Amino acid sequence: MPNKIENNKKLFGTSGIRGEIKDEVTCDLALNVGKALATYLNGHGEVVVGYDPRTSNQMLENAITAGLLESGGNVLKIGMVPTPVVGYAVEKLNASAGIMITASHNPSQYNGIKIWNQNGMAYTSSQENEIENIYYSKKFIKSDWNDIGTIHYIDEIKKEYINDLLNTVEIKPGLKVVIDSASGAGSEISPLVFRMAGCEVITLNSQIDGFFPGRNPEPNEANLQDLMKIVKATNSDIGIAHDGDADRMMAIDENGRIGDFDKLLALLSQYMAEKSNKNNDIKVVTTVDAGLCMDEALTSVNGTIVRTKVGDVNVAESIIEEKAIFGGEPSGTWLHSDFCMCPDGILSGLRIAEIVSKKGPLSKLLDDIPKYPNIREKISCSKEEKITVMENMGNLLTSSFEDIVDINTIDGVRITWDDGSWVLVRPSGTEDYIRITLESKTIEKANFIRDRCVEIININLDK
Repeated sequence: MPNKIENNKKLFGTSGIRGEIKDEVTCDLALNVGKALATYLNGHGEVVVGYDPRTSNQMLENAITAGLLESGGNVLKIGMVPTPVVGYAVEKLNASAGIMITASHNPSQYNGIKIWNQNGMAYTSSQENEIENIYYSKKFIKSDWNDIGTIHYIDEIKKEYINDLLNTVEIKPGLKVVIDSASGAGSEISPLVFRMAGCEVITLNSQIDGFFPGRNPEPNEANLQDLMKIVKATNSDIGIAHDGDADRMMAIDENGRIGDFDKLLALLSQYMAEKSNKNNDIKVVTTVDAGLCMDEALTSVNGTIVRTKVGDVNVAESIIEEKAIFGGEPSGTWLHSDFCMCPDGILSGLRIAEIVSKKGPLSKLLDDIPKYPNIREKISCSKEEKITVMENMGNLLTSSFEDIVDINTIDGVRITWDDGSWVLVRPSGTEDYIRITLESKTIEKANFIRDRCVEIININLDK
C-alpha cells in the first residue's frame, strides 16, 4: 500500500517508496532520492537504473539520474526491464547499488522506488533509514563541474539474464504454456524465455502498456479470470501470471484453477530440496504467515522451515544467515538463492514449468499436498490501540490455550499446537487493523481458535 510521505515524514514503506504520482511520488522526490543514494555511496560508484512500463517512469528515471549525477554517482541505464533484471544486473556488473522504478502490483496511477544491494538483495530497513535521514536532512554531496557523474547505457544485460535463466532450468520440450504479463515489465522477456526453453507459448496481456489495459497488475484470482479460462480452453498444461514488474508469479493448473499460494510455495520448496546436493541441514525460508503444508513438504525430504518477518528483504536476509537453498512468501514473491537474491517471477514460473514437465499435471501435484481449514480475520483499531494490544499478546495467547509447542514473536505472535494447528496475531503494517491468520486440521478447532483470539483482542480493546 502507498505510504503518505509528506504527512508522517516516512519515506520507505514495506516495499520501498510507493505512492500516487503527483500527490506522493514526484520528480522532486525522485531527484532527492538520487542525491541521497549517491551521498550514501560517498559520491562515487555505479548505480544500475531500470523501470517498468508505467507512464511516469521515464520522468522519474530522468529525475533520479540527475540526482545521482549531481552528487557524483555514475548511472548504468538498462531501460524498461523486470525488477529481477535490476537485481541481477547489480550483481553481474559489480555495481554499487541498483534502483528499480516501479509500484509493482499497484494500479497505473501509483509509482515507487526500490533500492538494491551489490548482491542483488533489496536494501534492508536499516539501510533505508540511512537513506531517509540523508533525504530529510538534505545534507547531499554536491560535485564540482569536473566531478559530475556519467551515464552509460547497458544493452546486453537482458541477453545475459536470459541466457543464465536458460542455463538454470531444464524443461522437457513441448509443454504448452499461457503467459499473462499484465502488460507489464515481463511482457517481452517472459514469453521469449519460455519459448527458448522449448515451450509452446500463448500470450495474454503481453503488449507493453503502462495503463495496464487488460487487467489490474495484482495476480490474484479476481484479476486472472481470463487466464484461467484460456488455459482450459486451449488445453494448455499451465498458465503463468506476473505482476507489473514481474518479481512475482502465480500459476494456473491445466483445469483452469488458480494455484493455492501456500501449496505452490510448498511444491517448489520440496522440489528445490530434492535437487539440492546437501545431504543434511536443508533449509527453506518463508514468512510467519505461511501454512502448515510448508512444514510437511520439507519434513518429507528431511528439510526444515525457517520462518521470518513478512517482506521479501526479511526472507533474503534469513536465506543468507541460514545458508538456505530457497525462500519465498505465499504471495508468489520467491527468491532463488542459487541464481540471485532478488525476487524473480520469471524464474519462479520457469521452475514450476520444469516440475510440471517432469512430474506431470499441476492439478495432481497440488491436490497431493494437504489443504487444511484456514481462516483470516481482521479487527479494526487505531494505531495506538495496535501497539497497546500487541504489547502483551504473547502472554494473553499462551495463557488462553493448552498444548502449545512453539511461540514465535519475530513478527506479531505465532503459536503452534502439538497437532500442527497454528495462529498468527499480527498488526497490519499499512492499515489500522490487527490481523488473525490461522490454520487447523479441523474446522471445529479452527473456529474455536478464531473465536478465542477475537475475544481476547476485543476485551483488550474494551469493545
